[in-house]
Amino acid sequence: MYEFGGYSDNHDLEAPEYFECPAEAFSDEELFGSAGNTRSLEVISATNSSIVEEENIQAKISSHPLYTKLLLTYLHCRKVGAPPETVDMLDNIVQENDLYRRSISSTALNQPISENSELDDFMVTYCDVLAKLKLDLGRSFNEATTFLNDIQTQLTNLCEVNNGQQQKSSISSIDESGSEINFLKDKLMEKYSGYITSLKHDFCNKNYNKGKLPKEATQILLNWWTTHYNWPYPTDGEKKSLAELTGLDPKQINNWFINQRKRHWKLPSQNMQFALMETTIYGHFSQ
Repeated sequence: MYEFGGYSDNHDLEAPEYFECPAEAFSDEELFGSAGNTRSLEVISATNSSIVEEENIQAKISSHPLYTKLLLTYLHCRKVGAPPETVDMLDNIVQENDLYRRSISSTALNQPISENSELDDFMVTYCDVLAKLKLDLGRSFNEATTFLNDIQTQLTNLCEVNNGQQQKSSISSIDESGSEINFLKDKLMEKYSGYITSLKHDFCNKNYNKGKLPKEATQILLNWWTTHYNWPYPTDGEKKSLAELTGLDPKQINNWFINQRKRHWKLPSQNMQFALMETTIYGHFSQ
């Protein structure tokens, strides 16, 4: 007689409206004009009887002492996992209808609840089913929430780890690049160390001996200097000859004589200059 049915979003659990076709809406001619109309009348009469019976059942359920508890349990089910605004709306419905107080007062009495034991069993069972459904929904919702929170935490930790690994990888890449450079440097030094040492030695000697002529070349120039001390001004031919003997270029020879005259030779008197110049010129032409 009583069956578990679906429920809609309407919280007052009103019975659905049915289309009722009263017999007065049809004339006698329309109802009894043929043999088939008799059958139609029977169908309409049966439909009206079914509607009346359902309305009676709904009235009994809505007036039952456990109806308030059933309605309150149903609203609790709808609150599981609902958005905050929906939960607030359902709480307002409970408060406005004073469902908590009515539910407690309606179930305070002991059995029998009502005179209809079959309806009592139906209401008790329906309340128990809704209560169990609320527990199952809450457990599933809590498990889903915990799972999502764990996933979010893992993703957050993963992002932090990735950032740390990126920083470490950047540092390690710098270290690796530095190690590669040092390795390459060692290989190059191992292969070309002899050449580098030789070049470095020559460069140091060149800088150290910059402006200083070889000892043998200097001795040849000093010998010429001593021989021509009175007028130490070699001609271009003499400079060329000295360059061949010393292995120096004319510029080096010219600079050496300039420095030597500044440091170790004084210009003689004017008469002596003329005599030395005549002697030198005469010696050149005589040769």
